[in-house]
Amino acid sequence: AAGSGGGSWVESYTGMSTDNIKGLVLALSSSVFIGTSFIVKKKGLRKAGASGVRAGVGGYSYLYEPLWWAGMITMIVGEVANFAAYAFAPAILVTPLGALSIIISAVLADIMLKEKLHIFGILGCVLCVVGSTTIVLHAPQEREIESVAEVWDLATEPAFIFYAIIVLAATFVLIFRYIPQYGQTHIMVYIGVCSLVGSLSVMSVKALGIALKLTFSGINQLIYPQTWLFAIIVVACILTQMNYLNKALDTFNTAVVSPIYYTMFTSLTILASVIMFKDWDRQNPTQIVTEMCGFVTILSGTFLLHKTKDMVDGLPPTLPIRIPKHGDENGYASEGIPLRSAAEGLPLRSPRAAE
Repeated sequence: AAGSGGGSWVESYTGMSTDNIKGLVLALSSSVFIGTSFIVKKKGLRKAGASGVRAGVGGYSYLYEPLWWAGMITMIVGEVANFAAYAFAPAILVTPLGALSIIISAVLADIMLKEKLHIFGILGCVLCVVGSTTIVLHAPQEREIESVAEVWDLATEPAFIFYAIIVLAATFVLIFRYIPQYGQTHIMVYIGVCSLVGSLSVMSVKALGIALKLTFSGINQLIYPQTWLFAIIVVACILTQMNYLNKALDTFNTAVVSPIYYTMFTSLTILASVIMFKDWDRQNPTQIVTEMCGFVTILSGTFLLHKTKDMVDGLPPTLPIRIPKHGDENGYASEGIPLRSAAEGLPLRSPRAAE
């Protein structure tokens, strides 16, 4: 419980612990930075493309554009904030909030890039806000953990070991059996690998974040081999996700990849968190059902916003699943609407194309 009167008032009003509030603020800040970064980067890409070879056709003139670098720095700040959020709040709270970056991006695109936000897109934004609010108000309290060894004990319990074995087996089957045959024609193959590996990467990121939080508070966790093992797992998962997510984005339309990946990635991450950290053990059935309703609401808003993001009043959207390699819908480098994944180096946001 918070020590100050103001903190106690916040806790009594929201029912959230101090750590959950910190994680919520960090997650919201991350969404603002990430959503803003895509608009700033796109303006930089447009400016660079006006005086050089566009990124969409293989050019790299944007590397000399300060505006593009400003967007990249903003994105890095957002990813760091999101990484820190996992150290304070449960994944079931942090991960779904990635959808809020959609709203930031869509609204700023309408204002700064003159990319009209359709009325159904506005409805999608509202649904994302409603769903996120529902999850925030009913999210479980963060588990009290005093060392990385406790996290390791949770990760080596039979239930999570069984889940990890199933995930790794399914990943290898997809990579070696189905990707060679169906990778270029079935979107779920690449996304399946990214989502399965992503659920393990978020658990490792959370473990590493807890270790660093404890270390910075004066309880050194860097002396434990488990900390470094979690760090190795994070790197391995990130590299795998980046590889197959970029393949998916290069093969299929971003507007199709993004919502499907967000759905699978977030669902599997919540499942992994429930198994490993036993988030639902501290909640009653009403809270659990309410959280799931909030999650479904966010999914509905995400799909609606993606479906209508290119729609003009009176004209239907055109969203082909397959697109020419290195092409995009508007003549500039593929951006996509930002969602939490590992595409840019942290396993916390859903897909976007790398410039």
